[in-house]
Amino acid sequence: MAELTKELSQVKGEKPAVPGKDVRVHPNPEPQGKRPLDVPTGTPTVIVDDLHIVYRVYGAASDAEKGNAVNALTRILKRQGRPQMKEVHAVKGVTFVAYHGDAIGIVGRNGSGKSTLLRAIAGLLPPHKGAVYTDGQPSLLGVNAALMRELTGERNIVLGCYAMGMTPAEVREKYQEIVDFSGIDEFVQLPMSTYSSGMGARLRFAISSAKTHDVLLIDEALATGDREFRKKSEERIRQIRESAGTVFLVAHDLKVIEETCNRVIWLHKGKIKMDGDPKEVIAAYNKG
Repeated sequence: MAELTKELSQVKGEKPAVPGKDVRVHPNPEPQGKRPLDVPTGTPTVIVDDLHIVYRVYGAASDAEKGNAVNALTRILKRQGRPQMKEVHAVKGVTFVAYHGDAIGIVGRNGSGKSTLLRAIAGLLPPHKGAVYTDGQPSLLGVNAALMRELTGERNIVLGCYAMGMTPAEVREKYQEIVDFSGIDEFVQLPMSTYSSGMGARLRFAISSAKTHDVLLIDEALATGDREFRKKSEERIRQIRESAGTVFLVAHDLKVIEETCNRVIWLHKGKIKMDGDPKEVIAAYNKG
């Protein structure tokens, strides 16, 4: 941790110091086996250092547990045939540095660890080993702007903006822009429970991207919506980059990633298989 802090300070032209209140650190209590990072010139926003994420889940019910209710109850009382807890090593030794102005696409097959990596960067999953360092507040799309089904779109917009730290004046200024961007129109006065999944996703993206973020993490938010909405979303991401923010984007639509991002990380079975130019990485990914 001391080495990473020193490198971060050198990049910023500062003396080495303990991270301040604007630097969020999510380390393993006793990080081991850390690899040195080659940090190029620039201002880093996210440092992921030898990150390992391990899930503990219960296995599926055994064939015996799928019998009739009486037999199942008997086995429960006898503490027999219970599901066994298993460990899933979702992210395995991932290391990289992201910088101000980066838009980084994350590609990989289902189960490769893409969403897990985003949640770890957001500070929602503790590392099993290694660490995540972020300069600023990471915002995972759909977390800071969580939508409540029983409330109207209007109330969700207001509460979502407040959750991101916006003032009442900022909410009033951004309200109509959010409605127009999401395209929900008159549905804004109806409960979220009446919305389709696509409408909910568009509104969530519109709320989350209405504020300039230090680090914005987007997981499949652009998978829904028509061509017009996708183009608006891509333009919004470019605006966030230009305001010196950093964007991470997970999407199955490789064309969106290639047109939106300046860098792509290919995850395979929890490890980085390739990291570099979008066209080169996506071409290799399509072949592999």
